[in-house]
Amino acid sequence: MTFPPLRPELQGIEPYGAPQLDVPVQLNVNENPYGPSAACIADIAASVARAAATLNRYPDREFTELREALASYLNGDGGQRLVADQVWAANGSNEVMLQLLQAFGGPGRTAVSFAPTYSMYPEYARDTHTRWVTGRREDDFGIDPVAAKELIEEHNPHLILLPSPNNPTGTALPPGVVEMLCDAVGEGIVVVDEAYGEFRRSGTPSALEMLPRHRNLVVTRTMSKAFALAGGRLGYLAAAKEICDAIRVVRLPYHLSAVTQATALAALRHADELLAQVATLRAERDALVEWLRARGHRVADSDANFVLFGTFSDRDAVWQALLDRGVLIRATGPDGWLRVSVGTPAEMMAFKDALVDVTGGDVMEELA
Repeated sequence: MTFPPLRPELQGIEPYGAPQLDVPVQLNVNENPYGPSAACIADIAASVARAAATLNRYPDREFTELREALASYLNGDGGQRLVADQVWAANGSNEVMLQLLQAFGGPGRTAVSFAPTYSMYPEYARDTHTRWVTGRREDDFGIDPVAAKELIEEHNPHLILLPSPNNPTGTALPPGVVEMLCDAVGEGIVVVDEAYGEFRRSGTPSALEMLPRHRNLVVTRTMSKAFALAGGRLGYLAAAKEICDAIRVVRLPYHLSAVTQATALAALRHADELLAQVATLRAERDALVEWLRARGHRVADSDANFVLFGTFSDRDAVWQALLDRGVLIRATGPDGWLRVSVGTPAEMMAFKDALVDVTGGDVMEELA
């Protein structure tokens, strides 16, 4: 036996994580480039100070006030009369997803997604001893309903994980595909991961609207992206009360600290000002898609705050050349593709200048 006695299937595996490098332009992990407002920062500081006076006591393990506030927010973004008992939260949507796999996956059970998809999903399955099956997306990164239904009938999964907008492609799923999968999976759980939901284009509905019609549907969100709270680590979901109650069985005691709860509540009080930058980022994203396509790149349609583009015979060389010029993006997704987060206008200009320098050609006039 080797030391330490790590599980055999984990031996030799590198921990998940994008590069964290100190460079001038960091566009690799889909963060919101606009930090919280001064008013929000002051509210968070005051709220955390009040919480600090109670840190000798455990926090509210049901975080009732926060669940009520999250339900209220979601009801303004597609939710249909959600109440606190239909909302659950954890330390980032990563922990929310892991809890879902702990509750509904496990030995002898199967989880399904459609590649390319979020690279952490198979790790959740691995860590919970859940069998992992992936179907394939179409060339436009959509999901073929016929092929998807056949996959479900073949493997009879207990969970289906559907990022929408999809990471790393930015593709949003049509409601009809989600509803078909909810029906096809029977009593299995369909999880629509809307980590980037607030960035969806006008006319793209949230899966929250379907919750009253499908008791096996779960919609997850995060405060990391649109709320500019990646450092706060707060992810959450909306689902039937029975699903939320089931997750409570596997959650660790007092898993959301008093500081985390206070921070999230303060941010929700400032939702309007924090989300005011979402429209700016959408416009910057759409302009970036247009700019890239005008230069002959393939670009996936995006409803997120990032853009997948390509294709390159040696994407790692392009990634390194951009990094050498002070611009960090992500080499992820299908072979030959790269992903860039949407940043400030200055960051986008730095990326464009570096890309033109790397791939050849003159910097053309900005496209409106």
